[in-house]
Amino acid sequence: MSVHPIEFRYYSEAMRALFTEEAKLQYWLAVEAALARAHARLGHIPKAAAAVISRKATIKKVRLERVKTIEAEIHHDLMAMVQALSEICGKQAGKYVHLGATSYDIEDTALALQLSQALNLIAADTRTLLKTLLELARRTRRLVCVGRTHGQHAVPTTYGLKFAIFAGEIARHLARLAEAQRRIRVGKMTGAVGTQASFGRDAPQLQRLVMKALGLAPVMVANQVIQRDRHAEVVFALALLATTAEKIATEIRNLQRTEIGEVSESFQKKQVGSSTMPQKRNPHKSERVCSLARIIRALVPPALENIPLEHERDLTNSAAERVIFPEAFILTDYVLRQLDEILQGLQIDKRAIQRNLDLTGGLIMSERLMLALVKRGVGRQEAHAILRHAAQTALAQGQPFKEILAQDERIMKFLATRELEHYLDPAGYIGTAVKQVDAVLAALRKE
Repeated sequence: MSVHPIEFRYYSEAMRALFTEEAKLQYWLAVEAALARAHARLGHIPKAAAAVISRKATIKKVRLERVKTIEAEIHHDLMAMVQALSEICGKQAGKYVHLGATSYDIEDTALALQLSQALNLIAADTRTLLKTLLELARRTRRLVCVGRTHGQHAVPTTYGLKFAIFAGEIARHLARLAEAQRRIRVGKMTGAVGTQASFGRDAPQLQRLVMKALGLAPVMVANQVIQRDRHAEVVFALALLATTAEKIATEIRNLQRTEIGEVSESFQKKQVGSSTMPQKRNPHKSERVCSLARIIRALVPPALENIPLEHERDLTNSAAERVIFPEAFILTDYVLRQLDEILQGLQIDKRAIQRNLDLTGGLIMSERLMLALVKRGVGRQEAHAILRHAAQTALAQGQPFKEILAQDERIMKFLATRELEHYLDPAGYIGTAVKQVDAVLAALRKE
């Protein structure tokens, strides 16, 4: 029976498969096989024994059920795997299993393989999301809308610029993921406290051989564990990514408010928004993204707290990592896929966008008018005061801003009526927005 929502609700099959008990066991076995082959190559064990170990080091041979049975007796999960593998290999080969290694030579090296593959999936999700955002930026590059600061109408902007800004942030996360990937793809064969004494004089070469076989870099230096700053960086990178996803989802939620209504999530024919309010079309997927992002961020503190282990290591990181790594990766993967689905089906209401542009009767063009007066010779501070007075009058009297302006001699002695119309057009005041979008498209389409 499933208990955790990452098992049955918030997951993708591809990511979940990397964090099953069977997957973990297979990662362990792969490291044991690589270790045996390295020993054989250096002449430490018979090549025939290494061949047997490599052939048997698979979950088809070493059954999870057997490992669990042994663990129930000895209370050590990795040693249970070692015993199960040794059994299946027979006495002649089995006696060479795990030679010279400590548990975390296997555990941390296997973890590097697991997290590296998981990061590859996250990077693929992120590239897909980036592609979707860039396409939205391209399609809406000239779609003028109200820009809002402090929740209030400010000056015009474009939807293209909104999406381009999101795309730029996502692209930076791709770079962070690549950095985290480089630092997490590190394995170790350093023994109980990092001296490599148990591996003998060939220890550095053996470590290189094992890591080369697994596609990892050998750690530069370690004690019993690979230092947890690497792992904390990975979790933090996921939290940053999830938080940007929440940022985008929050914007969608706010723009879907009844009073704004400029965008909305797709709504299926038989979809229900509320059990009691038949009219509801809630941004529930965006809300889900925001909710799960909170959980992902909450996984950063334990990842950081795993860094200061005692002496050459203690076990206080272990239980926490069994929880935080699956949760962080499975939930982040789900959040990215969910957000991409939202954006792929995003509905944009151009009539609502225009309605909101017109809502304040031209007040959002106050800055442009102020600058026009400055160009006519009015001092900047004086122009600001004139336009501020006009704006406040329009608001207080409930009159169209344009009418208030037309009645103000301080303004009209510098501007003709035709010019006033021109300066009140939002489409004429988007600055370099289109060029910025084009620059983002040119720079990021190669990502």
